[in-house]
Amino acid sequence: MPPAPTTPRTISGRRDAEATKAAILRAARHFLAHHAHADITLKAVAERAGVSAPLILKYFGNKEALFARVMSFETDADALLDAPLDQLGRHMVRHVLTSQRDRGVDPILRIVFAPFHGEQGDILRANFRTQVSQRLTERLTGPDAPLRAELATSILLGLGVMYGIARGTQVRSTTVEEIVDRCAPAVQAQLTPS
Repeated sequence: MPPAPTTPRTISGRRDAEATKAAILRAARHFLAHHAHADITLKAVAERAGVSAPLILKYFGNKEALFARVMSFETDADALLDAPLDQLGRHMVRHVLTSQRDRGVDPILRIVFAPFHGEQGDILRANFRTQVSQRLTERLTGPDAPLRAELATSILLGLGVMYGIARGTQVRSTTVEEIVDRCAPAVQAQLTPS
């Protein structure tokens, strides 16, 4: 496991509360993108975030409240969809890859670890549908927009799995821009079909 990132501190040496909360959320997202919810402990999240487990409880209340925040794709979808429609395929592919390369977190990959049964899986799937798939659908024009949005997203998920979970040696040793050049046309074909 990579070393835990350090949390920012103010000049006086005290932790910056917002930066600390962000570090905790990043750590929890990392684990949710790589492990089943039931297998994640607050201790592991705390270690990755560079904080104590009681500090997580202070900021979020409990594991379920923390993961309710983590199960939201709202902020991730904002960044993932932040490009004009005619450039969105390139942007989305680049964003998925650079998020994993630079931060170790894929903006949407945690849906892969949604439990098949249970409340957490239901919440994660519902959030994914409304906050990612539906928002992308609303940007599209033409026939079959909901299907095309899901197909574009499935390409991104496959790429995210190969890069972040399967850790494909060829994909990981190729530059981000080359992968964007190769994969973005397939994503864009779903977003703006000819």
